[in-house]
Amino acid sequence: MDLSTIIGPVASLGGMGLLFGAGLAYASQKFAVEVDPRVTAINEVLPGANCGGCGFPGCGGLANAIVEGKAPVNGCPVGGADCAKKIAEIMGVEAGDDVRKVAKVLCGGDNANCKEKYDYYGIQDCKAAAMIAGGSKSCAYGCLGLGTCVSVCQFGAIEITDGKVARIIPEKCTGCGKCIEACPKDVIALVPFEQDVIVECNNKEKGKAVKDKCSVGCIGCQLCVRACPFDAINFENNLATIDYEKCKNCMLCAEKCPTGAIYANFENRKKAEIIPDNCIGCTICAKQCPVDAIEGELKKVHKVLEDKCIGCGACAEKCPKKTIIMK
Repeated sequence: MDLSTIIGPVASLGGMGLLFGAGLAYASQKFAVEVDPRVTAINEVLPGANCGGCGFPGCGGLANAIVEGKAPVNGCPVGGADCAKKIAEIMGVEAGDDVRKVAKVLCGGDNANCKEKYDYYGIQDCKAAAMIAGGSKSCAYGCLGLGTCVSVCQFGAIEITDGKVARIIPEKCTGCGKCIEACPKDVIALVPFEQDVIVECNNKEKGKAVKDKCSVGCIGCQLCVRACPFDAINFENNLATIDYEKCKNCMLCAEKCPTGAIYANFENRKKAEIIPDNCIGCTICAKQCPVDAIEGELKKVHKVLEDKCIGCGACAEKCPKKTIIMK
């Protein structure tokens, strides 16, 4: 075989490869799009969940939006305050207050508490079930418990309880909001991660109608409204709701609720403690306490009455010597 018949085509192809490679290299330099180094830095700080909870297409989309001024530095619901602080440092701005939020199912009406209108044997999907007379549950506002929210959660943060009600696992939830969009009953809402008191009811019917259908629903008695010393309970459309910015997690509303419609994590309830060596007896703490749980004379060491303290922290916030700790 004549080698020239092989070398010729190989050399030709090699030459074309070099030519095209040089052309591509030139084009990549000529038409290169410069990437702002801040975008790269922010991408490294973001958690990489790509959940879309920020409203942008993935973490890369949020990073670009922050640099372009289209999104705040605390726009990531997953990263929380620490992430926002790092991004703020990159952008050279203040992070501001950022409260991590997670999804919460506002319904305690499981099989033991809420009546059923009929037996449902159809497609195991909340949207499909809701098309048949609003679903089998007698409460038109209640969780149907068929797991539509579970199917859209990519973080495994939702489970269906034995009582057929969805439950969010806060530690896994990113606050992306996909479950909220998927729920046909609008029974899921975002709440602060640190919130220990939540109204677990979404029923806007009057008290008698609620009581006939569910034993743990809000009946509109407004005992919680009157019990709250911080005006943190609103009452509208026959339903009590909590203003989380005002709420101190004192849990008095949950103690007063006759149906148990208000959830409270009593295990997290704190108590105030005054450090005697630093107390100057100014009485400011005693004046701030809404339940008279602090005693002491002027210019003498004060004392917290543990059996009366509700752990609201109002005294600690106002103490000028920062001598009150919550534990």
